[in-house]
Amino acid sequence: MNIPEMKFDKAGLIPAIVQDSRDGEVLMLAYMNREALEKTVSSGFAHFWSRSRNKMWKKGETSGHVQEVKAVFYDCDKDAVLVKVIQHGPGACHTGHRSCFFTDIHGKETAQKVFSEADVYGKK
Repeated sequence: MNIPEMKFDKAGLIPAIVQDSRDGEVLMLAYMNREALEKTVSSGFAHFWSRSRNKMWKKGETSGHVQEVKAVFYDCDKDAVLVKVIQHGPGACHTGHRSCFFTDIHGKETAQKVFSEADVYGKK
């Protein structure tokens, strides 16, 4: 696999910005280790490193809302990646919103939920 040497942080992680390849909306920010980046490129589906669970995960493995990768870019410093995806299912955020960026700086929610997280994840 021909992935350039990236500048992972001391924990071995790199920030990954996920953007809708069709309309440019930023869907989420997550982290990847080298294995997750390689798996993302090789499988064509987004994989990340969960800092809270301390393991790799495929986006949508629980919800079915997978992210089909159309392109992966790295920034000029090689310390962040941009993953352009087709978001399958209604949303990327575990809260039920399409994007994780649904709250403005004043705390106002600017988007409606597109799915019930209780129905998908069994949470309140």
